[in-house]
Amino acid sequence: MRMSELSRRSGVSVTTIKYYLREGLLPAGRQLSATQAEYDESHLRALRLIRALIGVRGLSVSTTREVLGALAEESADAHRVLGLALGAIRLTGEGEADSPEAAEVDALIGELGWNVHTSAPARSALADTLASLRGLGSPLEWRELLPYARLAEETAVLDLDQLDGIQDPLELAERALLLTVLLEPALLALRRMAQQNESARRHADTTDN
Repeated sequence: MRMSELSRRSGVSVTTIKYYLREGLLPAGRQLSATQAEYDESHLRALRLIRALIGVRGLSVSTTREVLGALAEESADAHRVLGLALGAIRLTGEGEADSPEAAEVDALIGELGWNVHTSAPARSALADTLASLRGLGSPLEWRELLPYARLAEETAVLDLDQLDGIQDPLELAERALLLTVLLEPALLALRRMAQQNESARRHADTTDN
């Protein structure tokens, strides 16, 4: 396909596609002449992933280039592809800093028997949350998170079920990214509605719509 068709099918403007080509995010097409190139389905998949990384995950162009490079190196490892696309693994590979809360997160992961990368940003995010709660005078003991973690396991199964059968690493990465990032607000909304329903069941004298 020519660039105009690539633009139409991807929803990305020709100007932006040319920018991605100049920045080395999108591989060059097959040169037909000095001014014409031809693109294929791999370019379309790559372009959709680039758009998702920048537009959905909010990465910078330079970080997106790093992620794409890492994905290319790990394309045969579906687990690594998912981790890199979703930001579950830091590109730097740095581990978590020592802190009491980080040790609690380690204890939680150990109790659950989870296989979580040592550089996973979610580790520090959870440790920071525990520290914030402690600082506000509302400490949360890590064992209290176990029931929530079990629910998260069930959600993860549903998530990964929707990725079964996808072989192309670029398509897998894009689908996982969209499914995770765009679905999170819906999951939060469902939790809020479930809380309202449970509160009404426990406390309301009449149905409150």
